[in-house]
Parts: sequence; structure tokens; C-alpha cells
Amino acid sequence: MRILSGIQPSGVLHIGNYFGMMRPAIELQKEGETFYFIADYHALTSVRDPKALRENSRRVALDFLACGLDPERAALFRQSDVPQVTELAWILSTVAPTGLLERAHSYKDKLARGLAPTVGLFSYPVLMAADILIYDSDAVPVGKDQKQHIEIARDLAVKINETFGQVFKLPQPRINPDTQVVPGLDGQKMSKSYRNNIDIFGDEK
Repeated sequence: MRILSGIQPSGVLHIGNYFGMMRPAIELQKEGETFYFIADYHALTSVRDPKALRENSRRVALDFLACGLDPERAALFRQSDVPQVTELAWILSTVAPTGLLERAHSYKDKLARGLAPTVGLFSYPVLMAADILIYDSDAVPVGKDQKQHIEIARDLAVKINETFGQVFKLPQPRINPDTQVVPGLDGQKMSKSYRNNIDIFGDEK
């Protein structure tokens, strides 16, 4: 089984990242081939400072290793180190219905919170689909809020397969029922963009 997941370097990692993505990813190292990437292209929707993005990416890698990622068992890499991902994202975008992307919960939620409605933010699920499909992923450990993105990836894989023949596997989401959504300090989903997070390695206060 091939397992893939990614995490954005959009700031200091918090316990929502740990329970929602990092711990499941670390536990899955023994179950098959594991590929984990630092989603620096995705982070460009909110982080525009190159120096900060580089430092955040480095910190994510160090935190992942500190939490138990074994580089002998799992591949850890930056999304931007694989240019074929953005090439595939363009190919997928040629079959992606606009209505499918307009229904994305995360897009509507981010607009409601004041983020600018950029093309990058709108097409975020297409890039995520490329991340997943290019590695022939069987399983993708995600939080409950990301399940729709896996469904979009499956929809786009089906469209490509129907158009060009059998090209992609249909990945399955892996959602831990105990940590489907980790609440933040205000009771909403913990998120750096909501400013309700508790850092993984923050002080005791």
C-alpha cells in the first residue's frame, strides 16, 4: 500500500497538525510505502515572504523528525522539488468542472474569513489532486475537513481515466475517528489562519 499526505508550512505547527496529520502519518510508516511532503506551493496562498516560507519549510521538516518520522521508512520532501506536480495540476484543470471547485467547502470558508478570492485559492483542490494522484496513492490520511478534497481528487481521476484510458488509481481517505477535527481555543477547528492554535513545542503557558 502506498500512503501519501502533506502539510503546509504556513506557520508554526500546532497540536491540530500533530493529531490530525503528523501522528497518523508516523504511525502508518510501518504499513507500506509512505510519502510525506511539505506543501510549499499550497502555502503561497497565505505566505508571500520567501524567507519566511523557507524557514517554515525547514521547521516543518525538523518538527516532523522530532515527532518520530523515520527517514529510513518514509520519504519527506518539498512539494516544489517535484515540478511534475504542477504540470499534472494543469492537465487536471482541463477536465475540472468549475462547479466542482465552487462547491469546495474550504474555498468558501476562506472567502468568508476575508482571504482574497485568487485563482490559486480557487484551484487549490486541483493542485491537491495532482499531489495525490501523481504518486499512485492508495490511502491519504487526512482530517475530516479534508475529505472533500480527496473526493475531488477521485472525481478528477475518473474524468482522466474516462478520457484517456486507465491512468490513475482512486485513492481512499484515512480518517482517524478519534481526531476527525481538533478544536482550537475558540471551539472551532484549530487553524493557524483562525489564530486559535496551540503550538506543538510552545511553552507551558
